[in-house]
Amino acid sequence: MNAPFTIEQFLGVFVVYNAAIWPAQIVAYGLGFVAIAALWLESPLANRVILSILAFMWAWNGIGYHFLFFSSINPAAQVFAAFFLLQALLLVASAVAAQNISFHMGRNLRSISGAAFIIYAMLIYPILGIWAGHGLMAGPMFGVAPCPTTIFTIGILLLARGRWVVWLSVIPFLWSLIGLAAALQLGIPEDLAMPIGGIVLVSVLTFEMLQARRRADASSLKPGSAAQ
Repeated sequence: MNAPFTIEQFLGVFVVYNAAIWPAQIVAYGLGFVAIAALWLESPLANRVILSILAFMWAWNGIGYHFLFFSSINPAAQVFAAFFLLQALLLVASAVAAQNISFHMGRNLRSISGAAFIIYAMLIYPILGIWAGHGLMAGPMFGVAPCPTTIFTIGILLLARGRWVVWLSVIPFLWSLIGLAAALQLGIPEDLAMPIGGIVLVSVLTFEMLQARRRADASSLKPGSAAQ
């Protein structure tokens, strides 16, 4: 299905949007660096800070971008706004119950992947946008546009552990699929990393769930386990 707008209209919305919200883009980067610093603290308060920052970004994108600006060229943007606000509410709920989620920077493939997507969202994404001819203020920007925000969120979730991670991953994964269609139709090369991130996140979570099930099955087969 073709997008109901042209690439010129799509980027035109970003020109108006970025000019209207300036200097929110700088604030978004500041919050992003705060979240990264909090990753190393590994405390309940740091967890709440990270989740609250993500919640703010998703709420901003839902209301500020989708509802107030993107809806002018795409009627589906109001539905997108609702999903982004739902993700923000899930993040707020997880921040309140911070003991059910934690963040850890390790030396494993999952942590390396998470760090790579965080760096991509904040640094490589805008560089690719400039290379593609969008410019800094005429295209999606970190923290205030859905796709780089989703890539950043995927990176953070790859560093997360706990029962909330699966639920917090559903909407980012679904948006990564929507973003893939838009990237291919509109020619936004920087967005192509988003579906890759979504697939990596779901693959990691699925693998861990299978590993946990195998451990549970193995434990139940140990001698004496039936009597316990």
